[in-house]
Amino acid sequence: MDAVLACRLRGRGNRVAALRPRPRPGGSAGPSPFALLCAGLSPEPRAGVGSEFPAWFLGGSSQRRNMALLGSRAELEADEDVFEDALETISMAKESMYHALGYSTIVVLQAVLTFEQQDIQNGISAMKDALQTCQKYRKKYTVVESFSSLLSRGSLEQLSEEEMHAEICYAECLLQKAALTFVQDENMINFIKGGLKIRTSYQIYKECLSILHEIQKNKLQQEFFYEFEGGVKLGSGAFNLMLSLLPARIIRLLEFIGFSGNRELGLLQLREGASGRSMRSALCCLTILAFHTYISLILGTGEVNVAEAERLLAPFLQQFPNGSLVLFYHARIELLKGNLEEAQEVFQKCISVQEEWKQFHHLCYWELMWINVFQQNWMQAYYYSDLLCKESKWSKATYVFLKAAILSMLPEEDVVATNENVVTLFRQVDSLKQRIAGKSIPTEKFAVRKARRYSASLPAPVKLILPALEMMYVWNGFSIVSKRKDLSENLLVTVEKAEAALQSQNFNSFSVDDECLVKLLKGCCLKNLQRPLQAELCYNHVVESEKLLKYDHYLVPFTLFELASLYKSQGEIDKAIKFLETARNNYKDYSLESRLHFRIQAALHLWRKPSSD
Repeated sequence: MDAVLACRLRGRGNRVAALRPRPRPGGSAGPSPFALLCAGLSPEPRAGVGSEFPAWFLGGSSQRRNMALLGSRAELEADEDVFEDALETISMAKESMYHALGYSTIVVLQAVLTFEQQDIQNGISAMKDALQTCQKYRKKYTVVESFSSLLSRGSLEQLSEEEMHAEICYAECLLQKAALTFVQDENMINFIKGGLKIRTSYQIYKECLSILHEIQKNKLQQEFFYEFEGGVKLGSGAFNLMLSLLPARIIRLLEFIGFSGNRELGLLQLREGASGRSMRSALCCLTILAFHTYISLILGTGEVNVAEAERLLAPFLQQFPNGSLVLFYHARIELLKGNLEEAQEVFQKCISVQEEWKQFHHLCYWELMWINVFQQNWMQAYYYSDLLCKESKWSKATYVFLKAAILSMLPEEDVVATNENVVTLFRQVDSLKQRIAGKSIPTEKFAVRKARRYSASLPAPVKLILPALEMMYVWNGFSIVSKRKDLSENLLVTVEKAEAALQSQNFNSFSVDDECLVKLLKGCCLKNLQRPLQAELCYNHVVESEKLLKYDHYLVPFTLFELASLYKSQGEIDKAIKFLETARNNYKDYSLESRLHFRIQAALHLWRKPSSD
């Protein structure tokens, strides 16, 4: 049975009828959230798409949870028969590659959100089954053909339409299975296995891109060409985009084994995929949104293309104003624009509209915690950090450290009212750290190092200075606060109070490190307030104190990055690039080194003139 044609469910009567748009509460008819997800960026139904690739693409009992991310509770109730129909299609995952891919993707998503070992095992098992299903439809090669394919791509370009789809689905499954392999266990064998799966997936996407160009060149007609094209655009675009983010030294190593990345090409491919009519159009859109709203801030310079993010989200927001996923991105965009109060309201609404995915609430708690940190509403920030500690399993060490750091910003009497012990919390951090792909998580390692000042082995704890603002800097929060003069001024007052308190304290082994941290934070506040000369003086103080630092050696290279950013804002691009290269080439083995290298790579990409690229 042709797997692609099987996806159309022609002749299945009730199933097709159940998946057509039906009247919503209030009498209006429109495409279901699944139809939107499968049809692409535009909320308008595309000709022939809703009936060919309907809601079952996402497969199985987990569809109700996914529905909760896009639709309101009323929509859930209105589409109850869609879910019942979808339950019947799980058995098709053994025969249909798209059912297999959709169902296993939902199981993997659940594993990523919960981080439960049982869910991770279920995800790996589902992906194994999906890979087997896809393998059945992949082209079978003889020994001679296998050898020939090593020398030429010609045989791959002779794939049937069904075999082409099998290659794309196989590559997607392989990539997701690799991701779960990394978090499953920390041994080196799994790390190598995961890396090999990623390389195989990458090579398949490269070959499929070649086939796509051949089809377009020869103007060949294929009934499901747009689905194949959508899969290629998503996979190749995502690979190009993500590989382009990597630091230069890693890129050089990956190029040696066949990888390459181009940011502009990756974004172009994803934009083409998002504007298409395949079921992966929405995924292309969500990938671009994730890049603009998260990756560009955390692993970049903070220069975010908010306009494109708003433009991409607008059709979803108009069609599904109460969808959790839509609301989440809407709130994130408002936050990046500096509209903290609006973002806060939307994040809270995002929590209230669904209860199925509790882990999705944790993303909102994280954002709400930081909004309150930016506003210095410390009790509210503590409330959300406490919720994360109790409910989320993503990074217990980070959550506990942040809770203790936030409590450290409160007056002693307020801390007592919470029944928390700050010293005890800091001492818990080390025991909560975890490893992924055999490596410690950088932010957890940073938290563990900072928490050592409260170690029971010391004669007495040595209080951290402004720990919540230091973590805010680590997560590039000052880029968001830069949009708000009032918040920047309030933060400067807090930093200057800490600076004055330091000067009145007795000198100890941490004094220089604390002083340099305060100068770095003060410089960030001054830069946001358009006081570049004073900011430069603060930054220079940190750089000049390099040889006096005993613990926080990360402060100097990060300060050099801030100096580069300051010079860039004043139009001194060459000077800025020189400071970036100094930070990249002259320092190593410090906390959060990889994060800074990501930011340096992003800055060099954005700031260099085209002629010097």
